[in-house]
Amino acid sequence: MRLSLVLGLIYLVSEVLLTITRRSRCGTGEKQDRSTLRVLWMVIMASVAAGIFVAGNWRAGALPHWRAFAIVGVALFAAGLLFRWWAIVTLGRFFTVDVVIEKDHELVERRPFRLVRHPSYTGVLLAFVGFALTLRNWGAMLVILGPIFVAFIRRMNVEEEALQRVLGDEYVAYIRRTKRLIPGVY
Repeated sequence: MRLSLVLGLIYLVSEVLLTITRRSRCGTGEKQDRSTLRVLWMVIMASVAAGIFVAGNWRAGALPHWRAFAIVGVALFAAGLLFRWWAIVTLGRFFTVDVVIEKDHELVERRPFRLVRHPSYTGVLLAFVGFALTLRNWGAMLVILGPIFVAFIRRMNVEEEALQRVLGDEYVAYIRRTKRLIPGVY
């Protein structure tokens, strides 16, 4: 459980830094977030708290080979955060934590965006899979991953609607060429 708390703290610090440094500036673009950032934070906090509770109180859900799950979990967590940050760096000034479309917004199709449309979310979801594995309880994994995945689906829908309005056919063609989160799958 201590390992999970350390990973959770790493994620929290990473996201707080992003929120402080990468929030859109009023007046530079059209804000279209539709409260998805606030909902994401609430869902993540509630799901993680519930998952930790389940892991600590539902012994029947315990996974065997706890060391192996912890090692795989840490590896997935680190890989997920690295993939997320690669996407953020690739987007550069177009990355904000809230959904904002800049007046001069352009479609980014290089690096991880050649693979999937939302590599930042692929990374964060992979990090949550890793975090959930470190709890070594399949019930905790479901409690964490289910609601968080649904919240990110909503966020992706909002982002894609905004990008389609601004970028039009160029973005529609990009949608046809790429999957959302997992290359060739989804």
